[in-house]
Amino acid sequence: MQAQRTKVPDGTATAKALDYSLKRWAALARYLEDGAVPIDNNRVENLIRPWALGRKNWLFSGSLRSGQRAANVMSLIQSAKLNGHEPYAYLKDVLMRLPTQKASAIDELLPQHWSPCSGKDH
Repeated sequence: MQAQRTKVPDGTATAKALDYSLKRWAALARYLEDGAVPIDNNRVENLIRPWALGRKNWLFSGSLRSGQRAANVMSLIQSAKLNGHEPYAYLKDVLMRLPTQKASAIDELLPQHWSPCSGKDH
């Protein structure tokens, strides 16, 4: 791709496409190495569209840090939905487990790895 890029005039659609791909080479290589990685994130983008449409309403979230926290929570909610979980049950369980969860096992609480506990585990 780098060799082809040198042959393509700047500003053309082909040059833009090559530049886009080259800038994201690590992600492309990851996709090719792991068959479980989806080719695109269209499904997630469709899930977050309602949130994105409201972003002008959230311009005044208090601070950049507040906005980042809100984005993280919204991402968790949509990821829970994407993985077939009811968001309220997921968040409630994760927030209950979080204080005692070992740092080395924190990924167990991510939506793609999470399974609800029976209640007697707490």
